[in-house]
Amino acid sequence: MALTAKQMLLALGMLVTGSINTLSKKAQNDCNVVGRNGTDVHEFDHPWFQTVLMFIGESTCLVALLISRHYERKQFRQSFSIQNNDDETQIKQLNQPRVFQFIFIIPTLCDLFGTTLAGIGLLYVTASVWQMLRGSIIVFAGILSRLFLKRKLKCYHWSGIVLTMFGLLLVGLSSVLQDEEAGYSSKTVLGIVLILGSQFISATQMIIEELFLKTKGYPPLQVVGMEGSFGVLIMSFIVLPILYYIPDHSAPTGRYEDSIDALYQIKNSTKLLIFSLLYLCSIAFYNFFGLSVTKSLTAVHRTLIDACRTILVWFVDLIIYYAFDKGFGEEFDVTYGILQIDGFMFLMIGTAMYNGLMPVDFIPCCRDDSQPNFTSSVNDEDNVDDSSNDKASLLKNTEPDT
Repeated sequence: MALTAKQMLLALGMLVTGSINTLSKKAQNDCNVVGRNGTDVHEFDHPWFQTVLMFIGESTCLVALLISRHYERKQFRQSFSIQNNDDETQIKQLNQPRVFQFIFIIPTLCDLFGTTLAGIGLLYVTASVWQMLRGSIIVFAGILSRLFLKRKLKCYHWSGIVLTMFGLLLVGLSSVLQDEEAGYSSKTVLGIVLILGSQFISATQMIIEELFLKTKGYPPLQVVGMEGSFGVLIMSFIVLPILYYIPDHSAPTGRYEDSIDALYQIKNSTKLLIFSLLYLCSIAFYNFFGLSVTKSLTAVHRTLIDACRTILVWFVDLIIYYAFDKGFGEEFDVTYGILQIDGFMFLMIGTAMYNGLMPVDFIPCCRDDSQPNFTSSVNDEDNVDDSSNDKASLLKNTEPDT
């Protein structure tokens, strides 16, 4: 079904900011900068610190939430002051849930481990392979939505999942074969496993967030902002201090995660500072757009858009490598690159088939005269701000087994 102009803008915003997020994060890892000792030049290998940057970016959404609520209350008072003077009583009719709620710790923990595992995996694979492997989230999201949201997966859904899994196999195989010649195959396999594990956790997070957005009526800015705030607190006072005192003799500073060294590296490199700021800002907007898409459409639409940014990331990576700086970006592998292209095509076809965007009537078991339950869009833009309509949309998109 046709999307509204607002839904298309949200999807475009998610696509662009998500691509900037991936490219800036990989660019940080490619930087070689002097650290805390002042002499040793080493890579910016700080995936846990990058998670903190992500949470800081997300927490800034609370500022936008407070500003939005201020103007909402102001307009509400102005509208009621014309009709009666008891606007302070009337303003209680505004549906503004309490900002601080402990329930947001649950998706925060999913975000923490999912993002960090993906960040560690990014150290061992290229940005394009990393982005393609993230397409596995649609497999996990579909299965989890079947288990917990009671959505009925039809033949074309399962066909899409199978094609997606085959595409993931080709992408992973191309990366392993490419790095096997350089002697890095074991690290590549580890990176692939970590990325796939992170996508399972991220799919769990997305299902939880869809429940929060549609059954609880929480605004996207509140969900993103509270996840970021809880994440900063948990990482700063629990996770990072513990990791700092865990020895790692293979690390440049002898610590598993030395956030102090990360700060020194950012201080000593303007380029790294710019990449870090780009990552911090893009993650805030990416999560906001992503949750807005989830609320306006569904979590599966969000995974579809996320899969589409793969080609954009790959294309920009190739341009950076061949046109600007060979220290960044990605070189096209003429030996195994065709496997990566084939894998990407299977990923896109599987994703499109799963979401009912590709006609599959020629397959007998996939014929379905009814409208796909995962592609029904909300055409009323006011639904974004109406929690009761959100609940109706959730029920419409949820087809229980009979």
